[in-house]
Amino acid sequence: MRKKDDTLRGTLLDLSREIADTEGIDAVNIRSIAKRAGVATGTVYNYFSNKDEILLALTEEYWKQTFIDMRSAVTADSFCGQLQEIFSFLKSRIDQSAGKLMNSLGNVETVGQARMASMQEALETAFVQCMDQDPKIRKDVWSETFTKEQFSRFIMMNLMVLLKMKATDIDFFLTIIRRAIY
Repeated sequence: MRKKDDTLRGTLLDLSREIADTEGIDAVNIRSIAKRAGVATGTVYNYFSNKDEILLALTEEYWKQTFIDMRSAVTADSFCGQLQEIFSFLKSRIDQSAGKLMNSLGNVETVGQARMASMQEALETAFVQCMDQDPKIRKDVWSETFTKEQFSRFIMMNLMVLLKMKATDIDFFLTIIRRAIY
């Protein structure tokens, strides 16, 4: 069996993204990708077993880049200010193309959720770091039963719910957070 070429895999994903962006997600298929890449359809199948796997890889790649971009977009000094910026940033990304990609993952939703869990964990860790950097957060608020890590997970779960609900703002949620930690 031939060794897979990571460069070709990247090219196939780039072409898949191009097709999705110009013609729509429904136009992404093994044949169209192979044709644009100038390879046999079997070659594409060496890298992706089906369209769902391609869309899953595109979604995962998209979110990794989103989290990288988010780091430079979040500039507020306070933790709550950062949460507001994170919510606005993620909402705009979901409203653009991430939402379409995620909605296209019907057949691999469980696998997609498992892959997204690692990204959510990274964001939870970032929340803890942001809390550590906000000097206005009371130090006595944390205990064995109320840890930064648990609070970070609580924030993540609620933030995801608000994004799924297409909430227009998170003012009430931020009020709860302020009352709990400031």
